[in-house]
Amino acid sequence: MDGDDQLRKNLIAILVLIGLVVYGGYDYFKKSPSETIQITKSENKQLRTGILKGQLAPDFALTDLKGTTVQLSDFKGKIVLINFWATWCPPCQVEMPHMQNIFQDFKAKDVVILGVNMTLTEENLEVVQTFVNEQQLTFPIVTDEKNEVVQTYQVVAYPTTYLLDTEGVILEKFQGAISYEIMEKYISRIH
Repeated sequence: MDGDDQLRKNLIAILVLIGLVVYGGYDYFKKSPSETIQITKSENKQLRTGILKGQLAPDFALTDLKGTTVQLSDFKGKIVLINFWATWCPPCQVEMPHMQNIFQDFKAKDVVILGVNMTLTEENLEVVQTFVNEQQLTFPIVTDEKNEVVQTYQVVAYPTTYLLDTEGVILEKFQGAISYEIMEKYISRIH
């Protein structure tokens, strides 16, 4: 009977663990775009705030590597690529030179890359600063130390990039690394 009791206890423990994992996933993803929807007036039309194409991107304020607060709405009037990335992510490492080149080639045309580092997943901020220095990144890099913006934008693949028009409306969402050519193609459609 001791063997049966132990097996039963193990089975119950496994079921509880599975339940906790399922609940954790539900809790993480329950913040759906519809929960954070707000109505915003832009050019005499109402736009919903959310993370889907055609919606106004949720505004956020994060700190850059120099300690300055940077807000997404600071870039209104510019085309913005919000790029969620991490130093340990191989596709992010491959994509960063393309991001830098797009920034350099299109900044005169009011195109901004806003790199949102998923800082909660990093070893420390020094690793991020070292990566930025080594890659010679000159576009704005902000740190999401509490993972709040990552959750708001429901980032599940790394890197993830949102393309916003000059009003902050989401035009495209890319999951995974994208090349210079892809970015250029989509930016050219806006200009």
